[in-house]
Amino acid sequence: MPPDIPSPAPSATAKRDIESWATLRRFLPYLWPKDNPGLRTRIVVAMGLVLAAKGVTLALPFAYKGAVDAMAGSADAGLTVALALVAAYALGRFTSVAFDNLRNIAFERVGQMASLSLAEDVFRRLHRLSLRFHLSRRTGEVTKIIERGTKSIDQMLYFLLFNIVPTIIELIAVGIIFYINFGLTLVAATAATVVAYVYVTRWITEWRTKLRREMNDLDGEALHRAVDSLLNYETVKYFGAERREEERYSRAARAYAEAAIKSENSVGLLNMAQSVITNALVAGAMAYTVWGWSKGTLTVGDLVLVNTYLIQLFRPLDVLGWVYRTIRQGLVDMAEMFRLIDTDIEVQDRPGAPALIVRTPTVAFDNVTFGYEPGRTILHGLSFEVAAGTTTAIVGPSGAGKSTIGRLLFRFYDPQSGRVLVGGEDIATVTQDSVRAAIGIVPQDTVLFNDTLAYNIAYGAEGADQARIEQAARDAALTPLIERLPDRFATMVGERGLKLSGGEKQRVAIARTLVKNPPILLLDEATSALDTRTEQEILGTLRRIAKGRTTIAIAHRLSTIADADRILVLDHGRLAESGNHASLLAHGGLYAEMWARQANERREEDTDLAAEAAE
Repeated sequence: MPPDIPSPAPSATAKRDIESWATLRRFLPYLWPKDNPGLRTRIVVAMGLVLAAKGVTLALPFAYKGAVDAMAGSADAGLTVALALVAAYALGRFTSVAFDNLRNIAFERVGQMASLSLAEDVFRRLHRLSLRFHLSRRTGEVTKIIERGTKSIDQMLYFLLFNIVPTIIELIAVGIIFYINFGLTLVAATAATVVAYVYVTRWITEWRTKLRREMNDLDGEALHRAVDSLLNYETVKYFGAERREEERYSRAARAYAEAAIKSENSVGLLNMAQSVITNALVAGAMAYTVWGWSKGTLTVGDLVLVNTYLIQLFRPLDVLGWVYRTIRQGLVDMAEMFRLIDTDIEVQDRPGAPALIVRTPTVAFDNVTFGYEPGRTILHGLSFEVAAGTTTAIVGPSGAGKSTIGRLLFRFYDPQSGRVLVGGEDIATVTQDSVRAAIGIVPQDTVLFNDTLAYNIAYGAEGADQARIEQAARDAALTPLIERLPDRFATMVGERGLKLSGGEKQRVAIARTLVKNPPILLLDEATSALDTRTEQEILGTLRRIAKGRTTIAIAHRLSTIADADRILVLDHGRLAESGNHASLLAHGGLYAEMWARQANERREEDTDLAAEAAE
C-alpha cells in the first residue's frame, strides 16, 4: 500500500469560503421555515416574479432593435411598426419595474421574519449562557455583534436572491442570444470579460474585506470605550477624568477613521478596474457590430441590440464588488452571531430534570469545592447546613469565598465537587428556574431597569398586579418615598436606578423580593454601601421580612448580623468557626479578632466625628 500523502492545508481564502458556505447552509432553515408554509409560499411567488421580470428585461432589446430597424427603412412603411415597438418597449420597462416591486412586497415579510427568528434565538441563548461568559465579554461588543448580524440578513438575502441569481440567469440567456445572432466570437469575448471582471472584483474585494474587518474591530473598540465611560459617568466625574476618557475614545475613534479612509479609498481602485474591463468589451463588441454592418451582415438595430444587452448585463455587475462585499460581510456577521449561539452553556439542566419542590426550606453545602479558574480554588471542601426558618450569617475576610456561596446557591456555576442542597434536593438534579424561584435576594449593589418604580417592583414575579405591588412597597417601607413623588409608582428610576439613593434602591430590591415571596432569602451584604442611619432602617425592614423564612446573610460589618441564629466564619474558602455571636466572642478566634478590629474602627470614627463637631 502506498504511503499516505498529507493533503495540503487549505488557504485562508478557501477556509473563508468553507466557513461562508457552512454559515449559509445553517441560515437556510430560517429562510425556509418548516413550520410556516405562508412564508415559503411568499418565497416561491417572489422567485416567480424574479423570473418574469428577467424575461421581460431580456425581451426589451429586441423591441428596441426592431424600432431602430423600422426607422432605418421607409418612413411610411416603418412608422406604424416603430410606434408599436416603442410602445411595447415602454410597457415592458413598466412591467419589469412592477414585477420587481411586487417581488419586494412579497419577500419583505420573509426577510424580516428570518432576521427576527435569528435575533430571538441569539437573545435567548445569551440569557442561558453562564455568568462567566457575561463577566468576560464586553456588553458593547456583544450588542454590536447582534446588531450587525440582524441588519445584514435582509440586505444579504436581497442581493443573493434578487441580484446574484437573476444576473446568472441573464448571463446564460445573453450568451445564448449572442450565439444565435452573432456567433461564437462575441459569446467567447463576453464570457472572458465576465470571468476577468469577477476575478478582479473578487481579488480587490478580498483585500477590502480585510480592511473592513479591521474597521469593525476598531468600531467595536470605540463603542466599548464609549459605553464603558458613560456607564461609569459618576466615577469619571469623581476623578476628574473627562479628558482621559475623551483621549481614550479619541484614540479608538481616530484609528477607526483611518481604517475607514483606507477602505473607502479602495472603492475608487475597484471602480476604475471594473470600468477598464467593461468598456473594453463594449468598445470591442460595438466595433465588431459596425464591422458586420459594413459587410452587410448586420443591421443598425444589431448595434443597438448588442449595446443594450451589454449595458443591461453590466449594470448589476457594476455593483458586484459592493454586492460581493455585502454578502461576504453579512456572512461574517452572521457567523459571529452563530458563534454566540454555539458558545457552550456551562450550567445546564439535566435531560428530564424535575422542578424543585421545597417542602422544608433548608440549605446545605456538602463538601463543596469550587474555583473560578483552574489552579485557583476558592472553596475547599466547604460543608454547612442552614435549618429551616433560621437566620445564618456568613462572614470572613475579603476573598474568603462569601459571595461565591451566593453564586453557587443560585446555580450560576456548578461546583467542581460536592453538592449544594435546597430542601434536601441536589440543585444540580433539578431545573435552574425552579431553584431560582425558591430563593430571593437583596444584593449589595441593586441595579434597576430604566423603567418605572412599579415595573421594577413587579419584576419579582411575572403578572404581579397593582395591589400586590403596593403591598410590597408598604412592607418595604417605600410608601414615604412614593408619596413624595409626583408620578408615584409611574416614576422613572433612570438607567441602573441612578435617580434613586442607595437606601431607596435597596428598598425597591426588598419590595421586589417580597413580590416574589420566596421561602429562602439571601442577603448579600445588603447594607454595606449605606450610611449608618439608612443601614439601621434597612436592617429593621430586613429583619421583619426575614421572619418565617430561611435566611442567609452574607455580611462584612459584623454588627449587622450579631443577632443571627448561627454565624459561619470563612477563611480562605474553609469553615474556620461556627456558632452564635456570644460563643464566637468567647472562643477568641478569627471572629473575635474581626469584631475587635471593627469596634476599634468605629471608636476612631466616632472620635473623629466628635472632634469635627467640636471644631
